Amino acid sequence: MRVATNVPTPRLKQKRRAKLPRLDPLGEPGRQHRGDIMSPATRSRVMARIRGKHTQPERIVGELLTSLGLEPELHVSELPGQPDFVLRDQRIAIFVDGDFWHGWRFSKWRLKLSERWEQKIEANRRRDRRNHARLRRQGWKVLRIWEHQTADEHERLATRLQLLLRPHRKKAR
Repeated sequence: MRVATNVPTPRLKQKRRAKLPRLDPLGEPGRQHRGDIMSPATRSRVMARIRGKHTQPERIVGELLTSLGLEPELHVSELPGQPDFVLRDQRIAIFVDGDFWHGWRFSKWRLKLSERWEQKIEANRRRDRRNHARLRRQGWKVLRIWEHQTADEHERLATRLQLLLRPHRKKAR
């Protein structure tokens, strides 16, 4: 009787170790950036195509505001930060911010960037906070809408806008 020798033997599954962030000599998580996967020319072409105005998330918010019967002004340069939408009568400034450029949950992924990009996005975040504070001091309500919120949270976004647009009632005494 012959025994088959090419029958695979069952392998025991090995537990995968969780990837821990690399630590630098001071015990801080180290940079995880591994360099760009694109050539400088390709990266330049890609970055040149990124728009700052009239983006898809802005169009979605614009359509939502229009469906609520509002006619916002666009990119008002005289206000700090040049809000994407302005409702002067209600003194509301609305910013539609890209998740990457404005640092949505930045602390979770900042080490994956080169130092140059980390500094750039951190500077954007500081500027956003400064502009938000200036607008509030001038008596404006400020609403920040993140890019990912425009993708699949239309009803929730509409509710946020309606709540913001409701006239404030004075408390009865």
